[in-house]
Amino acid sequence: MKTVEKYGMFEMAVNAGENAGIVSGNAVFQSGSMVKEVPAFLNRAGEYIVRFMPEKEGVWNYRIMIGSTENAGKFLCTSNTGNDHGPVHTAGYHFCYADQTRYIPVGTTCYAWTNQTKELQDETIETLRNAPFNKVRMCVFPKSMPYNHNDPEHYPFFKKQDGSWDVENPDPEFWENMDKRISQMMEAGIEADLILFHPYDRWGFAELTQEESLIYLTYCIARFGAFRNIWWSLANEYEVLYAKSMEDWDEYGETLKEKDVFSHLISIHNIIAPYPKREWMTHCSIQSGDINRIIFWKKEYELPVMIDECGYEGNIQYNWGNILPERWRMRFKFRSV
Repeated sequence: MKTVEKYGMFEMAVNAGENAGIVSGNAVFQSGSMVKEVPAFLNRAGEYIVRFMPEKEGVWNYRIMIGSTENAGKFLCTSNTGNDHGPVHTAGYHFCYADQTRYIPVGTTCYAWTNQTKELQDETIETLRNAPFNKVRMCVFPKSMPYNHNDPEHYPFFKKQDGSWDVENPDPEFWENMDKRISQMMEAGIEADLILFHPYDRWGFAELTQEESLIYLTYCIARFGAFRNIWWSLANEYEVLYAKSMEDWDEYGETLKEKDVFSHLISIHNIIAPYPKREWMTHCSIQSGDINRIIFWKKEYELPVMIDECGYEGNIQYNWGNILPERWRMRFKFRSV
């Protein structure tokens, strides 16, 4: 019998013969009284993948149905070991892993690192393995900003004949690389705080319609939800995504809360004003150099408060990246309260 570590990942590829949608079918997993259902996601033409994170030791039975294709079987979930403490959850105003190990976030940002050359990606993961950080904020979509002008080798989707993005036709090379990099972070004990939307874009991803955005979001949930080290960040600097309304953001948050059966953390990042409190939020992800306001945000939100961006040490011409080391060290009180 196949074995999977607790909070590890069971994965099965199914040849459905033809495409039945970007997310299709369902897979039911049961162990004793615990029952969970996840969808399959399209990887390559006709090939669907099911991923599941067992949160309970023992034998799990599964039944996978995609169109007319059906598979059934079972696997044994063994105890978790090493860096595997399970997904991070909130505990009052703090964080802990699923096995109750305390989690104290020490994070950094590598926004578009998975959209760089293979060599630079390899260098980045090796650097992270030897760095003190246990969380990285990172984008799905490529980013266009000063010092980051390159076009990636692959994009999330192929294009239609009219040049628009076909969100129901994912490029497997792009997504398989994301799988690989998130897996490497997981093995290193690093949380992937996945930024789903951002405004620094020249390719049209920030202009996707609400329907297209929800298709993409549902695909991310199906593809990445079984990674124990995933966090969902709806946006980097949500206010600057002018094509999206507050109602749009709320729909994304509610979709994540409803469809992610593994209940990963959900936040949204601001540029000026923190997003108003919502039921779908698990914690606050705030950009601010005013660390002293944490106590007020704590009272307002009654959630863990995380300063995910308080400025960057550096010597570039932009004020967001030219803080002297001494000043930055005094400002850096990265904590949750």
